[in-house]
Amino acid sequence: MRNTKFLLVLAVTAFLSTLATAQMAPPPPATTLGEALQFNLNIAKMEFTSAAEAMPEDKYSFAPKDGEFKDVRTFAQQVKHVAAVNYMFGSGILGEKSPVELGGENGPDSIKTKAEITKFLNDSFIYLDKALASVTDKNALDQIQSVFPMKVARLSLASFSTTHPFDHYGQMVVYLRMNGIVPPASRPQPKK
Repeated sequence: MRNTKFLLVLAVTAFLSTLATAQMAPPPPATTLGEALQFNLNIAKMEFTSAAEAMPEDKYSFAPKDGEFKDVRTFAQQVKHVAAVNYMFGSGILGEKSPVELGGENGPDSIKTKAEITKFLNDSFIYLDKALASVTDKNALDQIQSVFPMKVARLSLASFSTTHPFDHYGQMVVYLRMNGIVPPASRPQPKK
């Protein structure tokens, strides 16, 4: 019964996500919890990586300075943070050490250029996708150590991992618009 409730919640989430991204071709029905989670991650990945690609490299160090923007992350730091946390979520879900040295939640200091940062981001989504694929009916409710100082159900951490990029995507959209760039997801879509 509990797994049925989780599947229903995930199915509703996937359906609502589908409505929000009507330009995407409908995916085949999910047959596992991991596939349902991966669908949500694919939406986050598409929106987030397209925004990361849209910002010119010379604006990657941009951060708003006026008003309530004191000490906020730069555009590059937003992208690196999401990538680093993707690895943290993935390693928590899989119960293993991160495959890359992160240097904390803001990513390695050695990664500086747009090309390096976007590669770090894309690789992090591949790793997180692998982690989500490992979530099953049998292990979804297992208590695992999360990136937070507490144990949570594997499904809880996996589900949150698909929403975290959107926290930072919203900030990136503001940064793009402040630099005269329309975010790719807001650009007119070609008629089919």
